[in-house]
Amino acid sequence: MKRIVLAAAILAACSASAVAQESPTLKKIKDTGSMTLGHRESSIPFSYYDDKQQVIGYSHELMLKVVEAIRSELKLARLDTRLMPVTSANRITLVQNGTIDIECGSTTNNTERQKQVAFSTSIFVIGTKLMTKKTSGINDFPDLAGKNVVTTAGTTSERLIRKMNEDKQMKMNVISAKDHGEAFLTLETGRAVAFMMDDALLFGEMAKAKRASDWVVVGTPQSKEAYGCMLRKDDAGFKKVVDAALSKAMTSGEAEKIYAKWFLNPIPPKGLNLNMPLSEDMKILMKAPNDKAFE
Repeated sequence: MKRIVLAAAILAACSASAVAQESPTLKKIKDTGSMTLGHRESSIPFSYYDDKQQVIGYSHELMLKVVEAIRSELKLARLDTRLMPVTSANRITLVQNGTIDIECGSTTNNTERQKQVAFSTSIFVIGTKLMTKKTSGINDFPDLAGKNVVTTAGTTSERLIRKMNEDKQMKMNVISAKDHGEAFLTLETGRAVAFMMDDALLFGEMAKAKRASDWVVVGTPQSKEAYGCMLRKDDAGFKKVVDAALSKAMTSGEAEKIYAKWFLNPIPPKGLNLNMPLSEDMKILMKAPNDKAFE
């Protein structure tokens, strides 16, 4: 009996080693017993700090599901995690150079970025819109002509609004903020009439507003985008484990419960309910998880 148990233990150890050998990232994690997770500081409700400086959010909870799947796959009794804040400007570089092993926040999977990094199964689908004061008179993108508009540096929204400005000769002054929090502050203090960003993130910024009722999200979506977790390129073994964990969460109903927690219930820091029902795009994603980019 002891021989059988010992043989099973050896087989499990060999299996975990084989998995790790197929993936540079998994080998690194197995050898060190730790991995580094990239998170955002103010991407409410996806990945952000609460009032105790703890990282929380929809994307962060899904990333922790991935961590547990990796620990199980590698047969590790314990897997230490290090949390590292990233910005829109540095997140790709930090994945590429190995500073972080995975980033789950509010990063759009697109064909341009796929040249630099790999993406997991998608975790969210959004549309890019505008947030503005209810009294601003801004109802859609054409209303922005000749006005100050803010967005977050290094995002697809920045690229879209700058291209629109150039193509349509709108004479907007496009302000690039370092993160979503700074972008909303620019809007809140009157230095811009509108903030262009992914709709869910705009609703998230309302959670920090002094008076959420002052603000409204408007405009024809300029793009449909899929968020994914970022991974290093050419590491199929690592991506396989990550995708399996996320797909399981999506199809089991686990992800829908996490969604309800962050989009249909009061969330920190101010207990505001975003009241964002599950979209048709999200329902489709949860039934048939995939890693496809919309552009």
